[in-house]
Amino acid sequence: MTALAPTTAPRREAMTGTVTSPSGRVGKALVNVMAVLALGYLFLPIFVIVLFSFNEPKGKFNAVWQQFTLENWLHPFSDTALTDALILSIEIAVLASLVATVLGTFLAIALVRYRFRGGSGVNFFLVLPLTTPEIVLGASLLTLFLEPHLVLANQQFTLGFTTILLAHIMFCVSYVAMTVKARIRGFDWTLEDAAMDLGASPSRTFFKVTLPLIMPGILAAFLLSFALSVDDFIITYFVSGPSTTTFPVRIFGQSRTATPPQINVLATMILVVSVSVMFVATWFGQRRQRRMGIS
Repeated sequence: MTALAPTTAPRREAMTGTVTSPSGRVGKALVNVMAVLALGYLFLPIFVIVLFSFNEPKGKFNAVWQQFTLENWLHPFSDTALTDALILSIEIAVLASLVATVLGTFLAIALVRYRFRGGSGVNFFLVLPLTTPEIVLGASLLTLFLEPHLVLANQQFTLGFTTILLAHIMFCVSYVAMTVKARIRGFDWTLEDAAMDLGASPSRTFFKVTLPLIMPGILAAFLLSFALSVDDFIITYFVSGPSTTTFPVRIFGQSRTATPPQINVLATMILVVSVSVMFVATWFGQRRQRRMGIS
């Protein structure tokens, strides 16, 4: 028995995938170090934004650390123009995300559930906004809105809230459709047949069977489109017009004259809300899996 011990231990380690060689340990440590450096590189700008929200700048630009203060957080909405731009961005993001989620969800279901002539072309045009540079999309949309003969009934659009909303719906639909398609790719459509065999109407089958099962993908698509809409700058810059300014466009224009710390405060508030929503969604998802007995 003692003679077999040296040979069975390495075999057991090989079966469990345990790395015991020096080169393997060095490689694993190197991978961990590179992962930490990559994450640090990604999160460093976010850390700087949060840090400088507590800074008390001496001049108009909040670019050099001076001293710690809580005054900025006591008056986060003191810059009225910046606050109005943030409210406008949230309004556009909510409306664009709602419309894009409805359109993109039905589009994804149609592309996955049915086979029809022209489906490959629809898939191509669906991916096109994702691969086209934003500056090209912005310039194209600006031309579309300003040329009367390209618009329905020869009516020229006035650049502002409506043009921004239409532009955001346009590129958000693609993200929603692709996200929902990934969710329902392996959906068991026989569940719908079983529900209708039991007497359920097509609409009742959709709202009672299909929609609850694909709801996590729809919510993820809504949150993704909301974040993209709030964050978008290039396309919005082309179609916003002189009197309508969203939060990113306002920051860009204001950065040439002054960068008050309220910019960092509002950005940190958006970050905190986004992270909170992500954790709540993850918690509800894990709770739902435990309730359904999914490990």
